[in-house]
Amino acid sequence: MTTPPTGFGSSSSGRVPDLDLDEGDRDQADLADRVAASVLAVPGVVRLHAGVFGEVATYLPGRAVTGVRLRPDETEVHLVVSARHPIPSVARDVHEAVRELVSGPVRVYVEDVEAPPTHRPRPERASS
Repeated sequence: MTTPPTGFGSSSSGRVPDLDLDEGDRDQADLADRVAASVLAVPGVVRLHAGVFGEVATYLPGRAVTGVRLRPDETEVHLVVSARHPIPSVARDVHEAVRELVSGPVRVYVEDVEAPPTHRPRPERASS
């Protein structure tokens, strides 16, 4: 098995360069990346969610933007929200952020709520 030359076919971020994309694909890739970035910038969003079977994504040549599904007639965003934030407010803020970037309806799906980590004190050892 051979590996591709450095800088071609993959990058340290796992993103494939958009070298061979036509203008439509490049626009789609740019839009999907901007939607993902705007969603992740909303307070309370933990991460994008790929769906139960990993099917929620915008598929591009060489990569996919998971959690964002761009369609001609609508845009879907699937995400995980922090339990520290009110879910309706986070969903509304995500909807507004994405609405500024796309035309057509925006559907926001909260796939999961992530509870904050609990910190349990370590039991102290008995000294001898």
